[in-house]
Amino acid sequence: MNSNPGILGLKIGMTQVIGDDGEVTPVTVIDTRAVVVGKRTKEKNGYDALILGYGERKVTRTSKPLAGQFKSAGTAPKSVLREFRCDAEVVAKFELGQVLPAEEVLAVGQFVDVRGVSRGRGFSGVMRRHNFSGAKASHGAHEYKRHGGSIGTNMTPGRVLPGKKMPGQLGNKKVSVLSQKIVKILADKHLVLVAGGVPGSRNTYVELRGSVKKKNSGK
Repeated sequence: MNSNPGILGLKIGMTQVIGDDGEVTPVTVIDTRAVVVGKRTKEKNGYDALILGYGERKVTRTSKPLAGQFKSAGTAPKSVLREFRCDAEVVAKFELGQVLPAEEVLAVGQFVDVRGVSRGRGFSGVMRRHNFSGAKASHGAHEYKRHGGSIGTNMTPGRVLPGKKMPGQLGNKKVSVLSQKIVKILADKHLVLVAGGVPGSRNTYVELRGSVKKKNSGK
């Protein structure tokens, strides 16, 4: 489990950053105005974590237990909640109701893992979904160019084995992109610029955590 410090954000879109040497880097802009709405401690819960909230939720659409939690934190109801496991020192550093400063948990040059819900692409065939090459379009082949081919044997085992790659739903699932570099942090605007693309479309929520595979040069 990734227990590196992280933050919850909203994907704004993509732009580019031009370095001092003229190198152009495509980046994803993420708004990180997440609020601390709860804490988990080892003494009470058996582990340490921060509960972050983002977005606005109507009070009339908030359950009473959640409304009580937001009231205790001294903040308005949030539409999305995420729990980030981290060290006790990190949990103790922030107060309930506080907007979590991105520069306090992340740093420029640090590698992060970005998790979000990928764009849904509906029912897709095997060439788009699994990168199949398709059938040959020669020697009398007829209306079979984008088919997947045989899906099993006849007599033994006489069935289609589980996990067979076939057409079906593509996208709209939780995806993690590992080891993306933070290019810039605009602390006054609560924006984090991450190199490359991240899962999801505009105005979707993403989670940023310190990378589990690459050594970080930041905090």
